[in-house]
Formats: sequence, C-alpha cells, structure tokens
Amino acid sequence: MGVHATVVFTDLHGSTGVFEALGNARATETITQITDWIALQVIAQGGRVVKTLGDGVLALFPNGQSAITAVVEMQRLHTATMVKGPKEAALPVRIGVASGDVEMVSGDCYGDAVNVAARLCDLSGPNQIWANAASLAGVAEDHGVTFRILGPISIRGRAEPCTVYQIEWHEGEASEFLTMQGSIDPLLSTGDGEAAARDIALTWNGTSKVFSSYELPIHIGRVRNVDFMVNDPRVSRIHARLEWRNGSVLLVDLSSYGSAVRFSDSTSSEVLLRRDECVLHGEGELAFGASFSDATAPTVAFKIQ
Repeated sequence: MGVHATVVFTDLHGSTGVFEALGNARATETITQITDWIALQVIAQGGRVVKTLGDGVLALFPNGQSAITAVVEMQRLHTATMVKGPKEAALPVRIGVASGDVEMVSGDCYGDAVNVAARLCDLSGPNQIWANAASLAGVAEDHGVTFRILGPISIRGRAEPCTVYQIEWHEGEASEFLTMQGSIDPLLSTGDGEAAARDIALTWNGTSKVFSSYELPIHIGRVRNVDFMVNDPRVSRIHARLEWRNGSVLLVDLSSYGSAVRFSDSTSSEVLLRRDECVLHGEGELAFGASFSDATAPTVAFKIQ
C-alpha cells in the first residue's frame, strides 16, 4: 500500500565506544533505554514506529510539520539529559528526515524517502538534524529553530542531487551560522550517481597546496603537524577540517573563535561558522579567527577544481 509520509531515521552516535567504556551488559542497557525513549517520543508526537534497528529507530509521520516538531523536541530533551549524565555514557542522536511516497509491505516501509532519510542520518553529525527540501515544504521556522541550507548533495543510488537543510534547534542560542547553497555542478556526480573526484586548492601567504578528494579529510591550523598550516595567533592549533562528504567538500569549523567563508560568485554577505559546517563550491576565501571586516584576518584562498 502506498502512502505519502515523512520518514525519520535516528541513530546513536558513538555506540561502539560506549561498549568499550561500559562493557556489554551496561552498554546494551543504556542503548536500549535511549531507543525505547525515542520510540515513545515518536508516538507521543503523533508518529508511528516502524522498527528499531539496534541503536536506531525508523519512524513515519503524517506530514513534515509533525516530524520536524518531534525531532527538534527529541534533540532538546535528549541533549539536556546527556548533560546531567556520565560522560562515558553520552550518546548523541543524529537524525535524517525526508518526505515522499512510501510503500508499506508487511509492516515495513520502502521507497525513495526511506533511502534518503537513512542516508541523511548517516551523513549528519552528532546532535544534528538533516532534512530534504520536501519535508520542510509548508513548515515554519519556530522559536529557536532555523533551517540552514547545505545545498545539493548527491545521494548514492539517486540520479539527481538532493537539496538538503540542516535544522538548527538550539533554543535560546542565537545562530550565527549561515550555510550557503551552491549551484548544482554537473561534475559533482557521475551518471550512476557515484561522486566524482574533485581537487581543492588552498593558498595562504604564498604557499599553495592541492588536495584530492581522496585525501580528505585534512586539517587546517597553526601547528606544524596539520595538513595545511596557517601560522597566525588567531588561528587555533587545529582550526578547521575539510571533508569529502557524498560528492561535496565541506569546511567544518573546530575552533573557539570561528571561521568565515566568502564566495567569489556571490553577492551575499560572508558565511559565519562557529562549530558548524559549510559546503564549499567554486572559489572564494576562508578567514580564520576573525571576520573579513578585519583587514588583517588570516585569509586562505580556496578553489574547487
């Protein structure tokens, strides 16, 4: 039976390490408690639990609004609980959300939306929610909730890239993150949907290096043992990481004072990052430890080739 629904995939990040830290019995109990709690949250918010997957949950919601409300509340409650608990038992949740047609067969569900939600869950980081554009259609940003576009991202098995948003849900925190959308580059994916290799060139203070996507992730910072050194006191020892994630180059800020991105082909203001990430496209500049309004900011030119 076919239905239109919003699919939610959740996964506990770092569950392997918890087994090592707590032992099999206690780790199994901890993971089971959290997945059971997630299932109860789904039901309380009007969703349907399709199945649990070890340390994950697959659920369906009737529409995007109910799904987004549920996953935001889930992240807020779970994060508050983790802060009070022992560090070795902390298991952040990562969540993927996608809307579309779903086929129900013998109590299980199948379809493109299921595959996309599962993949977005895999690609997201701890405490993050990634959602496709369809799941946010008609959904309003609520208090403390903003939708930050990550741009078109290739999903394995799909011919067309998927426009993806990261849902910022930190209540009471002013979000300074603006993640820019790049135009769809036909070189980002090959005909069979697999990501094509790219090169990224970095230049600072007369020093240039080119890294293949196969070499990523690489780290940028002021110490000598990083992959690309920017020797400036405003730059953290390990300031940022470049990742190759499903056909895109991502800048992930790891610093205390943040990073900024400015695209050469954009009339928009700079993108400010603080412990967040941005999809890089085309060419532009990266400022570390200061914004571009500071003429002395350590600035690295980048170009995706």
